[in-house]
Amino acid sequence: MSGYAQREAANVRSEWLGHLLSTEPADRPAAEAAISEFYRLIGLGPPRFHWVASPVAALETVPPGVRACEAPDRFPDWPLPPRFRRLLGELTVGLDTAALRGHPLMDRIVGQVVRDPLMASVRTTLRPALGGHERAGRVLDWYSAWSLSRVAHYDAIRRTSGVVFTPEQDRLLDLWAALARSCVWWWPREHVCVVSERPVELHTEVWDDDGRVRLHRSDGPALRYGDGWDVHAWHGTRVPAWVIDDPDVGRIEREANVEVRRCAIENMGWGDYIDRAGLRLVAVAPDPGNPGSELRLYDLREQTRVLLAVNGSVERDGRRRRYGLTVPAAIGDPVAAAGWTYGLSADQYSRLVRRT
Repeated sequence: MSGYAQREAANVRSEWLGHLLSTEPADRPAAEAAISEFYRLIGLGPPRFHWVASPVAALETVPPGVRACEAPDRFPDWPLPPRFRRLLGELTVGLDTAALRGHPLMDRIVGQVVRDPLMASVRTTLRPALGGHERAGRVLDWYSAWSLSRVAHYDAIRRTSGVVFTPEQDRLLDLWAALARSCVWWWPREHVCVVSERPVELHTEVWDDDGRVRLHRSDGPALRYGDGWDVHAWHGTRVPAWVIDDPDVGRIEREANVEVRRCAIENMGWGDYIDRAGLRLVAVAPDPGNPGSELRLYDLREQTRVLLAVNGSVERDGRRRRYGLTVPAAIGDPVAAAGWTYGLSADQYSRLVRRT
């Protein structure tokens, strides 16, 4: 793939990322037209459409006239999803065959530039909307088949590689793309299709050089739907609302989940947390792996200490982040504690040129 084609693929990725992160109202006419055509392709007439404000509302909605076998808690028994999967599977097999015939390396290259970053971004932005719901797993499997990252992959192949699909493949790919551009979540029953609106707020951060994004907001919900359903997230980790809105030492101490506790402390700031929690300073030493910075070791709780260090690498915002790492209480030397986090002795850590 030439440099020009790689740039074009990156442009396609940016375009589709914009659709993924859109908080504009769903294009209901376009979504209904695309879904109706998919129904026609499996031999059915257009369904009635029932729009809801959030995907969680869709998991709990039973529109009038729904049969018992199509109740929300019986999703694996619904007759239509397997038929739609077969239709989509036949299309993707044909697209893959054409791509490999036209450009053997295209799937891998476009996958690295377009599909993989978008797949990661889907996983860290919209999937958390259903995280924790008892019915989420089955629905996410269905959604994965229609994921925006997959249609973006084939769209990039078509637009950047010179690979030519058949007119019918182009038509079906256009239909799939129209659906992905106009809405996100849809649940097909035989006579009615439930479709969710897009979120009204979506806050993210870019977290690597490939353009992957993840949910993050330090002053409110990172993801919010029109019915009030929301998700709080700290650098991609879903957390309870208090971690963002009101982190305090008492809640942190009572929190059993290590990742949630870490996020709350980072939001509060390690320095503030140490002061408010009254942690006892055990020892201080220059950081041989990060010249100009120091390592500070504190008593945290029974059988545990925390090492406060400064990141060796500059963050995307230009700052060096202070962070804490828990270490065994038996370690009394900050350098030895730093080495322990890398699986090294104090002497080995001291000889590092620079850690990151």
